[in-house]
Amino acid sequence: MTKDPVIFIDDEQHIRIAGKQTLELAGYEVQCFESCERALPGISFEWAGVIVCDIKMPQMDGLSFMKHVLAIDRDLPVILITGHGDISMAVNAIRDGAYDFIEKPFPTELLVDVVKRAMEKRILTLENRGLHKELMLQNAPGPRIIGRTLPIQRLRQMVAQVADVDADVLVMGETGTGKELVAHYLHECSHRQGKNFVAVNCGALPENIIESELFGYEPGAFTGAQHRRVGKFEYADEGTLFLDEIESMPMSVQVKLLRVLQERSLERLGSNEVIPLNLRVVTATKIDLREACAQGTFREDLYYRLNVVTIEIPPLRDRQEDILLLFQHFVLVASTHYKRDAVPFTGDWISTLMGHSWPGNVRELRNVAERYVLLGEGHALEELLHGYESAVGITLPEQVQAFERSVIEHELDRHQGSITKTLAALGVPRKTLYDKMRKYGLDRLNYK
Repeated sequence: MTKDPVIFIDDEQHIRIAGKQTLELAGYEVQCFESCERALPGISFEWAGVIVCDIKMPQMDGLSFMKHVLAIDRDLPVILITGHGDISMAVNAIRDGAYDFIEKPFPTELLVDVVKRAMEKRILTLENRGLHKELMLQNAPGPRIIGRTLPIQRLRQMVAQVADVDADVLVMGETGTGKELVAHYLHECSHRQGKNFVAVNCGALPENIIESELFGYEPGAFTGAQHRRVGKFEYADEGTLFLDEIESMPMSVQVKLLRVLQERSLERLGSNEVIPLNLRVVTATKIDLREACAQGTFREDLYYRLNVVTIEIPPLRDRQEDILLLFQHFVLVASTHYKRDAVPFTGDWISTLMGHSWPGNVRELRNVAERYVLLGEGHALEELLHGYESAVGITLPEQVQAFERSVIEHELDRHQGSITKTLAALGVPRKTLYDKMRKYGLDRLNYK
């Protein structure tokens, strides 16, 4: 793990050496500077460390340096080192934003203790900023990718990286994982946001009409074509076209799709007019297209054209700790939509949710949440148990840990981070709860 950084500034070499050794033995990564001017370029709003600085410094003194630092980030902890005659000055500096001061000569234990407390404050500040930013994104209008697990965090990072790039994207994932949601999210986070998002399920269109649906046609192009029709490609111009179940597209249409993707233009059926296109194409599949290429059911050249950027969505069984969070979200949506009050979850219900393998992934979970709101826990539980399967590929200890973490998260969320109320609900000693929260990386402040 990366060590927490400390900047130590003093013009006396023996103090710098002693401070560096003391803090490095305490586990910190220490950078020493003999002047404030040399230290200032390393300070930024995102810097995750603590500063220790002597007040009496040549040229820029510690107080002037502190003002520069707090102008960059008013929450960055600055610890001042003072001589005996500087104490009143240091007290005034605390009023102006310094974290604390240490009087020379100081014991090593005091330096380590003050830096430790300042570092805890810095870490908490940055965590709260990150949480606030995440909440702003999660509460923004439009589609949302919900989850706290590492796979879903990586998915959000990947989507954020490519959202506003015009490269075509291939989304891969099992049935029900949310491929169209990701495509919509890409569209809403791009500069094409205000234009059309057009979704086409290639597997739901009969082979004899898919070409006319995609490319459009002129009157008389075929029997029954009485009027001009704008196809999906043309309708999505300036926006995003989402082609789901791309593996279902007939080989004859794959050839024309490849040409459109390469030339960014098309001709309607029955026309020689070339229509230029400015759009992004997002495709999705639930199978391995490389295997389909090997079997001769999918064109290899089209696969490589689509595979500019690939986003893989993890199945729900690989993000077990998100199950309860997603279920709560879907229950809230369903209760609002149907104007029904949702009954609080019981331990048995949570255990069942966590033990199910979710072959239908997030779509299945959403359907269960709707049944829970409409029919109550009993009916939803009965239907779920009817097709019950143990979680595939997950050991019993892993299932127990995922269940335990989800129960604790649920109670923290229900009681808005209150440790006292969470203890009462769970019926465990305070030390046990803190140990479990530390084990699973849970912070009560994230549930306020």
